[in-house]
Amino acid sequence: MDDETTTYDYLIIGGGTAGSVLAARLSEDPACRVCVVEGGPSDVGDERILKLRNWINLLGSEFDYGYTTEEQPRGNSHILHSRARVLGGCSSHNTLISFLPFPQDLDEWVERGCEGWGPETILPYRSRLQNTIVPVGAADRNAIAQDFVTAASTRLGVPVIDDFNARPFTDGTGFFSLAYDPQTNTRSSASVAYLHPVMDRPNLTLRLETWAYRLLRDSEGRFTRVQVRNPDGSLSTLEAEAEVLLCAGAIDTPRLLMLSGIGPADQLRDLGIEVGADLPGVGENLLDHPESVMVWETRGPLPPNSAMDSDAGLFLRRDPAGGPRPDLMFHFYQVPFTVNTERLGYPVPEHGVCMTPNVPRAHSVGRMWLRSADPADKPALDFRYFTDPDGHDERTIVDGLRIAREVAAAEPLSDWLLREVAPGPDVQSDADLSEYGRRAAHTVYHPAGTCRMGAEDDPMAVVDPQLRLRGHDGLRIVDASVFPTMPTINPMVTVLLAAERAADLISARPAPQPSSTEGYGR
Repeated sequence: MDDETTTYDYLIIGGGTAGSVLAARLSEDPACRVCVVEGGPSDVGDERILKLRNWINLLGSEFDYGYTTEEQPRGNSHILHSRARVLGGCSSHNTLISFLPFPQDLDEWVERGCEGWGPETILPYRSRLQNTIVPVGAADRNAIAQDFVTAASTRLGVPVIDDFNARPFTDGTGFFSLAYDPQTNTRSSASVAYLHPVMDRPNLTLRLETWAYRLLRDSEGRFTRVQVRNPDGSLSTLEAEAEVLLCAGAIDTPRLLMLSGIGPADQLRDLGIEVGADLPGVGENLLDHPESVMVWETRGPLPPNSAMDSDAGLFLRRDPAGGPRPDLMFHFYQVPFTVNTERLGYPVPEHGVCMTPNVPRAHSVGRMWLRSADPADKPALDFRYFTDPDGHDERTIVDGLRIAREVAAAEPLSDWLLREVAPGPDVQSDADLSEYGRRAAHTVYHPAGTCRMGAEDDPMAVVDPQLRLRGHDGLRIVDASVFPTMPTINPMVTVLLAAERAADLISARPAPQPSSTEGYGR
């Protein structure tokens, strides 16, 4: 291009969790010109973003793209899938619960053809992470959350875990590890940890409030040019001399690909989009961690101290045949999370708590697609919740609701609780618990898998194990969309590790070496 100011070595589309890592790592080379294109504003100095406990007020706000859900015959059709519109992406928007992936999660990726992504390679990258990840601080451990941990451990016979990232576990309860500063409740998001310290680098350009809506080929046929809408509404074309790194997340990455003619050819033609690359896996394999909710009214107000009002949790392995990983998870909310139960007619207690049985490795798989060729139209998201033929996901929720009642009936947690509000003690049969559990189900905002990584002979793989767009040059994808399967746990740290790995793949830097045999590369 003639305009030198629009040409960089690397264009990073999306300044979220992965994009922040890549921007910091690639710009360590002062000769490497890096540009980040982020659709939202900066988080610098904005306490609404930086204070972790304010996360719940960001849902549905100006910082949320707010994607709706297609009709779910066996689930909840009213789920709003929050995707962050701010520097740092969802790490600036979520609860920052931080788990290393289980070694078996990564073994599954290798089994799916992702050579070089096994635990022996990926887990040692924890030594590179710049985020401050610590168990919930002592001052934030309120009494009811502590009593939940005690009740769960006593009633279910599972260990209390001090640090969930110390070593792999099969079950346990305890306070989560969070990416935050316990002294100030400030996030240690990807932007805070990686970008804030290096924003003055002359070779790093942040183009905020700038929306990428189409990828274009250059004169050599490589996908290295990006059309963007600037903050003032004008349009520009940016070009990468090396590569475009697409880090827009599991919804907006496939959306941008399909708008650019990269995806299932027949679908694109039906929308009048010229096909530039027939990749049928784009938009398929939509994964999530579905969960339901039980609500209790407490006898009075709860203690005011908390890190982010969902500070503790529980993991269980119900089926030992499934291996050493948990297959049921709970978050314990120290607030009544009633966005779904209220719609079903249940009352909203003034003071209450929730337990949320969660499906760590759901068998149901969905897909997303474009509604039209108009970049302004939001895509269609069909997670196909609870549609797996073997009934695993539904059974997990029913088991979880029953186990939640067991924990609630155990001291010392039971001393806090006045009554079960939702679904209420009259809902007892498996069929009734399933009906309630599925209608009240929600998401933990973990979409993944829509541009999955795989081997050369996998026709549905969108990227190869080097994260390069299959069969085409100039473009890599680095975000949760490349996950071939869903990690058992909250996936943010897995995204961070993948981005650190990607930075090495791009720059040909050697990977860190494991320093122990404990399984988490410590």
